Amino acid sequence: MRQSDGSTKNFYASCERLFRPDLAGRPIIVLSNNDGCVVARSHEAKALRVAMGAPFFQLAPPLRRQLVVFSSNDALYGDLSRRVMQVLAGFAPRIEVYSIDECFLDLSGVAEPVALGQAMARTVRQWTGIPVSVGIALTKTLAKLANRLAKQGQSPDGPVLDWARLPDPAATLAGIPVEDVWGIADRWGQRLRALGLADALAVREADPRWLRQQGGVVLERLGWELRGRSCLPLEVIAPPRQQLRVSRTFGAAVTAWPELRAALTRFASRAGEKLRAQGLAAPALTVFIQTDPFDTARPFYTNALTLPFVAPTQDSAALIAQALAGAARLCRRGDAYRRAGVLLPDLVPVGRAPADLFAAPDTEARATRRMAALDAINRHFGRETLRYGGELIGTGWHRRAGRVSPISTTRWGALPRVQAC
Repeated sequence: MRQSDGSTKNFYASCERLFRPDLAGRPIIVLSNNDGCVVARSHEAKALRVAMGAPFFQLAPPLRRQLVVFSSNDALYGDLSRRVMQVLAGFAPRIEVYSIDECFLDLSGVAEPVALGQAMARTVRQWTGIPVSVGIALTKTLAKLANRLAKQGQSPDGPVLDWARLPDPAATLAGIPVEDVWGIADRWGQRLRALGLADALAVREADPRWLRQQGGVVLERLGWELRGRSCLPLEVIAPPRQQLRVSRTFGAAVTAWPELRAALTRFASRAGEKLRAQGLAAPALTVFIQTDPFDTARPFYTNALTLPFVAPTQDSAALIAQALAGAARLCRRGDAYRRAGVLLPDLVPVGRAPADLFAAPDTEARATRRMAALDAINRHFGRETLRYGGELIGTGWHRRAGRVSPISTTRWGALPRVQAC
């Protein structure tokens, strides 16, 4: 098993630098929705001890002045991620896209994996402008660790590190805190430290049966993976989603029903778009609303309601109608809402969804054609070219993104302009 990924938690910064060479070497952070918390840091920002997840307003003013700050540009990051994955897919017959900035490749039988890894990094950089590091090992867990070491500059082969070529793998594992092992978060790390497992080597050397007793099959598999036995196969075909959620924390408090209705119209419409893209249908819809939990002047209120459909659907109009019907029952006069959304549970493939026996014969076919036309127009002319009029009311529910870069690789009008003198 071999693994290759982009610069984890630095990928967004790399995307912003792609069209801004003046940002080379400068500390960059990217903020979450509504410019709330730090969700990505460049290596330079990490060196300044900017914590992941730190609220931006809590950063000291002197530190803020050193940083280049961006709002999340999801369309840009998603498009560049797609391009990187397309390039990497050309190097192996089997690929698992694990996240926006990471994938696993199966290079079984490759005689010179390091040379191929260097070709990967070189090609991705040349064709997309995004730097990547490559970790090579027999298991996903070891490949993740190899990649981490490569990003830290601990490889004699540049951006590529082959775990099998380490002079002393045991010593390397002993120097890796248990919290840095894939799948072990801080809370798990504290528990493992209390059990005497402070580093990756201790987990590897522990008895697998004892690991299973302490942390179940997940921890046992992790121990085997650190020993070089693959327990996490490549997922070339992603398993079908069981649920889908579209929600947002509003940029400002929403007190009027028309604005809340506009937000939920948008969320339900987007949920329908995702369902159709994945060939799924929803048998029910859950709508939820929430006031500001930090507003001490008002009592906190949150509530949700699940409403079933007669037959599973992917029709945005049906989703919108159900979401608004549920929200109307939940909404209270005088409340100021800061978050809302829709959740679609127990999703089923469209081909397996039972039909409504009492519906008019052409009802489902007409809805399918209507949604197909909607999606085709938006694919051809750009997302949200055609949308429901109910989304256009108010702006308070829109997210704040005051620092978003004007760069886009998906809109002609946002492409950089070059003038020759």
